[in-house]
Amino acid sequence: MVTKRVEDANTRYYIDLDLRKGVIIGWDFGQREQLSQELPDPAHHRVFLTKGQYRKLEKKKTIKI
Repeated sequence: MVTKRVEDANTRYYIDLDLRKGVIIGWDFGQREQLSQELPDPAHHRVFLTKGQYRKLEKKKTIKI
């Protein structure tokens, strides 16, 4: 059974970057209270996006991460 992910006022959209390598390591969305504040590697950085920016990224993706 697949559970539908909730998108509401507490949803945050983000992109994760590896600053050392200069690459995108992933993007996703989640509920504000459930997102980790610390990423496991100090070189990784999370940038938050608006819903519109996230949707544009989803439309333009041509590679799988």
